[in-house]
Amino acid sequence: MKDYIALATKGYYEWWRYLVGAFLIFIIWQIGTIPFVAAVMYKIATDGGDFSNVGNYETLMGTLDSNLTFFLMLLSFVIGLFGLWLIVRFFHNQKFKDLLTTRKKFDWKRVFFGFSIVGFFITVMTIIDYNINPDDYLWNLKWDQFFILAIIGIVMVPLQTSFEELYFRGYFMQGLGVIFKNRWLPLLVTSVGFGLLHLGNPEVGKVGNVIMVSYIGTGFLLGIMALMDEGLELSIGYHAGNNLITALLVTADWTAFQTESILLYTAEPSIGLDVLTPVLVIYPIYLLIMAKVYKWKNWKSKLFGKVELPDNEL
Repeated sequence: MKDYIALATKGYYEWWRYLVGAFLIFIIWQIGTIPFVAAVMYKIATDGGDFSNVGNYETLMGTLDSNLTFFLMLLSFVIGLFGLWLIVRFFHNQKFKDLLTTRKKFDWKRVFFGFSIVGFFITVMTIIDYNINPDDYLWNLKWDQFFILAIIGIVMVPLQTSFEELYFRGYFMQGLGVIFKNRWLPLLVTSVGFGLLHLGNPEVGKVGNVIMVSYIGTGFLLGIMALMDEGLELSIGYHAGNNLITALLVTADWTAFQTESILLYTAEPSIGLDVLTPVLVIYPIYLLIMAKVYKWKNWKSKLFGKVELPDNEL
């Protein structure tokens, strides 16, 4: 079967299963935040601090060691990933591979390609900007802290991003596709939903709602990758590369990930072209490169066509 969405029909795919399953996965994911909140509360208690601001983002991010904070933040996604596996495997009776790809085996080369293309771009653009605007950066490299960050990042970030890809571009994409029997609605809903997931990020408070263009645009980019390539390998690799390289290379005091990165960005964030250029220029270039490498064809049918279900439809 070469239709990625239709792979859902190899398991139980009644609409109510996706409604219940999505809710259960979300609950398990949120349960995964308990260690982080508990650690923050314990630290505040031992320091004799005030619990009234424990729900404040700055309090959550600033109470613990930055590497411990980074680890505990990512841990919730790892627990969410385990919950997603449980639901897919035992509630839908679907092979987990069928949530990943239409190929006989998961294609790690595609993962590394997706990782490399965005990792290379972020690194090059950061180096260029650092040389053009050196006053906007502080050199922050502390080898002992960076080494711990690197270990945490290399292990945990791919799990975090894989959960997001499997939840949105996998579980929701397949579920909506087999329920509504088309491809455009899952692409639209999962892309907007992915953007709205980041609505609580500190970047939104700092820059404004205009940055949602970037988040939703990224959702469309990753969704198009999944539908055109009939699998999640490219989007998993891209998402991991984007988050990991950013976490290791540069951070700011207004970003979701505040890490012991090599550089600290100290300038005020700007809006306008900095938000629109990646979505309108860079993202299409990524897709054109991938289309050339993997010989994507039939864009209209793959992005807007119908989902053909087997005759034994439930």
